[in-house]
Amino acid sequence: MWGLVDCDNFFCSCERVFRPDLNGRPVVVLSNNDGCVVAQSREAKKMGVKLGTPYFKMLQEYPDSGIIAFSSNYKLYGDMSARVMATLREEVPVLHQYSIDEGFLDLHGMEKVDLKEFGEHLSRKVLKWTGIPVTIGIAPTKTLAKVAARFGKNYPGYHKCCLIGNDDQRVKALRLFDVQDVWGIGRRIARKLNLAGVKTAYDFTQKPKDWVKSRFHVPGERTWMELRGMDVIGVDEMDAKTKQSIVTSRSFPDMITDFELLKEHFANYAARCAMKLRRQKTVCGMVTVFIQSNFFRDDLPQYSNSASFIFTTPTNSSTEIVRAAEKILESIFRPGIHYKRGGVMVSDISSASAIQPDLFEFDAGLSKKYRSISEAIDEINMHLGADTVILAAQQYSKKDDSGKSVKFAHAIRRALLSPDYSTSIDAFVIR
Repeated sequence: MWGLVDCDNFFCSCERVFRPDLNGRPVVVLSNNDGCVVAQSREAKKMGVKLGTPYFKMLQEYPDSGIIAFSSNYKLYGDMSARVMATLREEVPVLHQYSIDEGFLDLHGMEKVDLKEFGEHLSRKVLKWTGIPVTIGIAPTKTLAKVAARFGKNYPGYHKCCLIGNDDQRVKALRLFDVQDVWGIGRRIARKLNLAGVKTAYDFTQKPKDWVKSRFHVPGERTWMELRGMDVIGVDEMDAKTKQSIVTSRSFPDMITDFELLKEHFANYAARCAMKLRRQKTVCGMVTVFIQSNFFRDDLPQYSNSASFIFTTPTNSSTEIVRAAEKILESIFRPGIHYKRGGVMVSDISSASAIQPDLFEFDAGLSKKYRSISEAIDEINMHLGADTVILAAQQYSKKDDSGKSVKFAHAIRRALLSPDYSTSIDAFVIR
């Protein structure tokens, strides 16, 4: 059996742990630069606040609603996630963390345990020890565990733990479960299934295996098998996956027209992508830059564009990726436009241990040297703090009130940021 532990409204719950006065009140968490809603409490959902709603628009639509908004505090959320996972590891043989707010429990070897009672106990313990409410779904497969967790969240009668323990329970649950909500399906595939008369997860399981495989290939077939009770998704696929593309993008705090200022932002985006590649021990074969104006300003000329660069030899060097991003930006930049958002994406990702230099590359040794320099920078920044060492192209363009340069890592507008309650004693200092 497998268990899926899912933190309830995780970002909002983290804010509430140290602000119990917010319990029962509508709470939302905003994206970088306080742009739009990326998380909402159950109360905010009931009011109609949707993910992706721009913050300024939410204020206009709900002027006297009492919604409490927070800037994203990823340091707090990361630490609270670690506490939840540490609590879970004390109770189960094996835990596979799937995301910041989800983890799969390997419950094999616990056949003699009352799993429903165990799940309820585990949910209570996590809440007591960390303050974070969690829901647990238990089932024979990981996909069914996801289904069970959804029921556990939506129906209080399950007491934070839903168990799909036999075939009758499986069929009953799948008849009530929208196929669009199945893990691994999503809206695009769901539309195709709906056109074929498949509305629920149960409808999907009743299709012939060959029909599923011919239309949705191996991933769809495996989802079909999991829903029928066959455990086919491997452990390695539940652990942190190697991303096939990495994106760093932000809305600028203010609109930008100056190319040199814009270039500094994109150098930082590109360097962030390179660092993430190195963290997962991969390299990229292509970098893409995209940029757009402020579409909410009808009084200004509108423009958006993107372009890509393909590397002769895949790389994760900050120097090479930043240089490529700058060339792309120069090719798509148009003077006179008030730019509001942009980003860098690296793709065609492969293992760093299998780099194949091009036969006609001018200086393969230089690329290797660049990668070594980037790794040395990572090591320094890990011990001395983010952005202690940066490339010259990443010079800080933002100043604080005293005129001092602000690190890129801290240059995001976060006017509604909560204190780092769980990691900084300063959060509790009375001033």
